[in-house]
Amino acid sequence: QVQLVESGGGLVQAGGSLRLSCATSGSIFRFNTMGWYRQAPGKQRELVATVTSGGTTNYADSVKGRFTISRDNAKNTVYLQMNNLRPEDTAVYYCNARGNTNSWGQGTQVTVSS
Repeated sequence: QVQLVESGGGLVQAGGSLRLSCATSGSIFRFNTMGWYRQAPGKQRELVATVTSGGTTNYADSVKGRFTISRDNAKNTVYLQMNNLRPEDTAVYYCNARGNTNSWGQGTQVTVSS
C-alpha cells in the first residue's frame, strides 16, 4: 500500500512563501506522475502542479510563475515551493502519486492572510 506523507503547510501572510513536502513509502520511481492538488472550502479539488518521472512539469494557470514543483528521487520526495502567496491560494493541499495505482496523501492546510 502506498503511503504519502505531506508536511510544510501553515499560516502565512500574503506575499509570503511556503514549501510543501510529500514523502513516499518506498521508491518514487514506481510513480509515472506525482502532483499537488488543492481544495478550498465549498470548491472542487483542482490541479496545482504535476511532475513526471522524466521531469516534465505542468502547472495550473493560476500558479504559473509563483509555484515550482520538483522531485528528489534520492529522498523519494516531491516538493512544492510556493512564492508570492495570495489569499485565494488558501486550501487543503493534497499530494498525489500515479503509477499502477492512484494514491492520495492526507492533506495539509495552507492559509494565506491578507
